[in-house]
Amino acid sequence: MNAYSPGTGDPSRPGDPGDPGGRPSRPPGTLRIGQIGGIDVLVRTSWLLIALLIAITLAPVAEHAVPGLGGWAYVAGLAFAVLLYLSVLLHEASHALMAQRYGLPVRSITLHFLGGATEIGGEPDTPGREFGVSVVGPLTSLAVGLVALPVALVIPDGTLLDLAAKGLAWANLVVGLLNLVPGLPLDGGRVLRAAVWKVTGNPHQGTIVAGWGGRVAAVVALAYPFLGELFFGMRPSVSDYVVSVIIALFLWSGASGAIVSAKVRRRLPALRARTLARRTLAVAGDLPLAEAVRMAHDEQAGSIVVLDSTGLPFGIVNEAAVLATPEDRRPWLPVSSVSRTLEPGLSLSADISGEPMIMAMQQRPASEYLLLNTDGSIFGVLVTEDVDKAFAAGAQPG
Repeated sequence: MNAYSPGTGDPSRPGDPGDPGGRPSRPPGTLRIGQIGGIDVLVRTSWLLIALLIAITLAPVAEHAVPGLGGWAYVAGLAFAVLLYLSVLLHEASHALMAQRYGLPVRSITLHFLGGATEIGGEPDTPGREFGVSVVGPLTSLAVGLVALPVALVIPDGTLLDLAAKGLAWANLVVGLLNLVPGLPLDGGRVLRAAVWKVTGNPHQGTIVAGWGGRVAAVVALAYPFLGELFFGMRPSVSDYVVSVIIALFLWSGASGAIVSAKVRRRLPALRARTLARRTLAVAGDLPLAEAVRMAHDEQAGSIVVLDSTGLPFGIVNEAAVLATPEDRRPWLPVSSVSRTLEPGLSLSADISGEPMIMAMQQRPASEYLLLNTDGSIFGVLVTEDVDKAFAAGAQPG
């Protein structure tokens, strides 16, 4: 199965660093075989097993088409496996290049035993772009199949080229049509998501509808061997059952994950930095820690910001560091000794909320963030633990 996979970190984990660099390290069990448009092309080692199975399966077919091949029949089968996955690569590259055209960062293209996947950092911001990135893959597969079909008709029968052209045409037409099935995680599911998004104006509602489409597709895939025998008299083999189970699990898990993620992300707008911020006390960096804690307690402040000599904030006191400091040492330590310097990404707008807030926290993981008003003044401090608690409370079924 071929699909593209938008990546936005895990919105159910506000403290999850996600992919701050935009390009994650290579997953284990993968080999890098090159680049397309600056995008890494990876191959999972599981593909080698599938290539071997294809070679073994097609060797008797090649021997029947061209008698006398002997061991070269297996080489022909392996060559077809490579050719088939080159067409899969074209499918995935079309997703990747269309995403790049819309300004989305593409992390990698991976070929695996079920086909391929394109990992995109972020999601299209309009239904039209979602449709474009999604539909181009299946259309590319259909185009390859339609090109290979007339080629197969002009090549003499009973040759390896004829066998390869017919196999390539059939495989790509099937892949293109199956990927247009309207259910996540297939490309057709994202096409359906774009359509529902366009009609309702709600991308999350589109994801839920397309996710249920994927679940229906999973049930159909699981029942396919039984339906084939019932309606068409095709007696299924053991491999038919195994393949149907694998595809059904792939579809069900991908669809269910998408539904859960959409339900979670639908609740994110309720998270607002202003409502979650702690009242803040601003003090000089050389003030004794004990005095700073006393002043914060008296003013009922839940956080402390350290100011430099010019009166500008340069650090946030870490609550865990304060609790770990023995009380008898606090009068002798400056408050700056338990503060974290305000590095880039640790100052956020007090008006930030929802998914942008979660993404900002994922890109620069920390325990506290300084919230600033539009005029640059201090509004308060946003504590990751508070966001986690609010998110957990809001994510409960209601």
